[in-house]
Amino acid sequence: MGHTAPVFGADVTQIAGLAISQDLQIGAVEFIVRSVKPPEELAGAFRAAGLKVTPQRQLLFRLLHGNEMHPTAETIYEVAAAEMPGISLRTVYQTLTDLAAMGELQQIQLGGAARFDPNVDDHHHSVCSTCGDVRDVYVPDAGDISVAGLDGFSVQAARIVFSGKCPQCASAVETMSVVKQ
Repeated sequence: MGHTAPVFGADVTQIAGLAISQDLQIGAVEFIVRSVKPPEELAGAFRAAGLKVTPQRQLLFRLLHGNEMHPTAETIYEVAAAEMPGISLRTVYQTLTDLAAMGELQQIQLGGAARFDPNVDDHHHSVCSTCGDVRDVYVPDAGDISVAGLDGFSVQAARIVFSGKCPQCASAVETMSVVKQ
């Protein structure tokens, strides 16, 4: 049985061509959404931290650049292994962990395997309960939300996760309902 590697977007070769940042506006509040730095900058950051820049890591830097997905290490490994069969899952994990420690990625837990978020700006997430799609969402003034029960608790950070159905899964459910009628 053949196995095809997953891709982050329409095509693995398009990953590096995605925009590095985009503007998003909600009411009067404007957000600038950034993604992972270009591969050359990540290589420089690794060298500055005393870490080796190997061909495997350069491939991972290239795959992450412009990536707006929230991939798991396993997903990145499958894509990388399709391009470089000798790469190890351990190398992928270590590189992602190093990038997270350097503040270049966020490691997030949303249930299941850890995901790596290239957006290190302040934001939140929506998670599709059907397909598992994870998207960045922005909540203006999230730090000013009134929350009962935090008596004396000093909040340092807040993460909001919206669960539900993504547009594709919601429309598939609606389509199934129409077909059954």
